[in-house]
Amino acid sequence: MVKKETSWGNVAGWYDELLEGGDTYQEKVILPNLLRLLQPRAGLRVLDLACGQGYFSRAFAKEEAMVTGADISPELIEKAQEHSPKEIRYLVASADNLGTLKEASFDAAIIVLALQNIRNIEGVFGECRRLLDRGGRLLLVLNHPAFRIPKQSQWGFDEQAKVQYRRVDAYLSQSQATIDMNPGLYASQGRIGRKNSNEFVLGEKKGATTLSFHRSFQMYFKALAKEGFAVTRLEEWISHRKSQNGPRAAVEDRARKEIPLFLFLEASVLK
Repeated sequence: MVKKETSWGNVAGWYDELLEGGDTYQEKVILPNLLRLLQPRAGLRVLDLACGQGYFSRAFAKEEAMVTGADISPELIEKAQEHSPKEIRYLVASADNLGTLKEASFDAAIIVLALQNIRNIEGVFGECRRLLDRGGRLLLVLNHPAFRIPKQSQWGFDEQAKVQYRRVDAYLSQSQATIDMNPGLYASQGRIGRKNSNEFVLGEKKGATTLSFHRSFQMYFKALAKEGFAVTRLEEWISHRKSQNGPRAAVEDRARKEIPLFLFLEASVLK
């Protein structure tokens, strides 16, 4: 069911090319921060949930961590296996149903830019709690839920004040949106991508969509607490990109530095 909603298999080739191409948010923002916070090392047992084509799994494995990657898309797991050393274990599985993995078998679990495409986050957190050993940590990276709400937030520009701002029309209410990849996209050799965007999107062909769920901070905190976690760290990460020279370049760059792109949460298993 989740696979149908998120269409991960349909974008496997495009997503693989995107992450391997360089100058992405994954490369410039997310990975350096995750390496700093996770501190992967020899013997650390890491579960990379919704691992996609194994981009982060491979980075952790390079630091000699013992890595298992899981994703609901067979196509993405196939890509991951093509790119990765045999030491990384991959399996096709939904993040809320990992019954083949043993209880308390990991020291850390990572979920990067995937929770917003998963309906049953309580089930995901429940599985993470089951799989994490005593003292285990769950590391989450999200599109910032306070500023990037599908179809309820956007950039605006105040001509009088010469300020770029982020307009937010709704925040506390839980919502979901089917994201159409056609608007603002350009076609190139049969594929679709987005030009000059600060948003993380997926799309490979006309008509490709992804279902995105918006949840407030308190919804995430309550869901984590219900499953036996305590939030132990919160960070907000900004874009690394800069505008090209132009009349609004300075204010656009200032807005990027003031309004975070990603939210990082670390949750620890309660004793």
